[in-house]
Amino acid sequence: MSGRPILPISPATASVRAGVDSDAAFGAVVPPIVLSSNFSFEALGTPRTHDYTRSGNPTRDQLVEALAKLEGAAGGVVTSSGMSAILVALYATPRRRGGPPRVLAPTDGYGGTFRLFTSLAERNEIELEWIDAWQTDALVESIERFAPDLVWLETPSNPLLRITDLRAAIEAAHAHGAVVAVDNTFLSPALQTPLALGADVVVHSTTKYINGHSDVVGGAVLARERKTVESVAFWANCLGVTGAPFDSFLTLRGLRTLHLRVRQHEENAAAIVAALEECDAITAIHYPGRAEHPGHAIARSQQRGFGGMISFELAGGRPAVERFVTELRSFTLAESLGGVESLVCHPATMTHAAMTADARERAGICDSLIRLSVGIEDGADLVADLTRAIAVSTSRRSTFVRAPRPRTEVRK
Repeated sequence: MSGRPILPISPATASVRAGVDSDAAFGAVVPPIVLSSNFSFEALGTPRTHDYTRSGNPTRDQLVEALAKLEGAAGGVVTSSGMSAILVALYATPRRRGGPPRVLAPTDGYGGTFRLFTSLAERNEIELEWIDAWQTDALVESIERFAPDLVWLETPSNPLLRITDLRAAIEAAHAHGAVVAVDNTFLSPALQTPLALGADVVVHSTTKYINGHSDVVGGAVLARERKTVESVAFWANCLGVTGAPFDSFLTLRGLRTLHLRVRQHEENAAAIVAALEECDAITAIHYPGRAEHPGHAIARSQQRGFGGMISFELAGGRPAVERFVTELRSFTLAESLGGVESLVCHPATMTHAAMTADARERAGICDSLIRLSVGIEDGADLVADLTRAIAVSTSRRSTFVRAPRPRTEVRK
């Protein structure tokens, strides 16, 4: 023991210091990558801490430890993708009755989640019911009637950024014996920690804000209780979907700048929302940071900020959308989100194309809907690019040439 006192540190400091100066062999400040697929036994019948990288790896362990600390979890696993993280969380859910588990999920969640749950339901591997989770009374009623094993929540939702009241949902679910899993990808632990509100499991696509550089695909499942940690670790190993050491190393590198990046994402998002509010070609803006947003008050009560995701609806429908994305210069037309670079997405034909037309209509995902993942570029450049592209695509004059510097009023 060094004798130095252990001092409390903020989550921002914890993310920067994750794994730093932990190398006992050489004193490397940045921990080295352990790429070995297998590890020697001390003796016959005496394994070391790790025996096979699918089951456990020192580099992956460092990322898990860092994420667990940020989410306030007892532990968890790092997986090969966000989708495999969802699958692990599903398999780890205890079944309270014979037959397939019952899953209650939001109508307007990520398209990949819709595809997975729908496909499993068609194979009778789960019983599935969709719910407008942002409508608290309807959500509670469905929990009481359907008696789910798993309540799957996503808040803010993708792509309409609707807000689910986590406290109310968790209380109702637990009162009826259900496990609550929350997809926290849109906010990251920098802005929301669902386990602190009582959720059982938190899931991330670490591809997004946690890594933040659009160069690694990965996922994570974090659990509040040790028993659940053991279950998710078992299923991740059993299914063979644990993350690779090199990917874990890169993700840990990205995690160190999470809080710094999130501040800039939010600052730029606030500036863009302010500009969109002044544009008459925008028929709807979906951003929980707006006082007019139906979930604004709940978001303020359970989040530490409003994030860098915005969606809006453009007058002129699909033709205007096509012109708009073609005109953009500082936004790249691509799927995914949460990277340092700004992206624009058309959910109906991209991230949510796996949904049926009826399912998209029920969720409110129309052809005029555009989703922005706001990056960390100069905010004024992003505003100028967007307003120019909107003006050109809708044959309206832009009132913005060079916007003022971004507003910073995005936090509570």
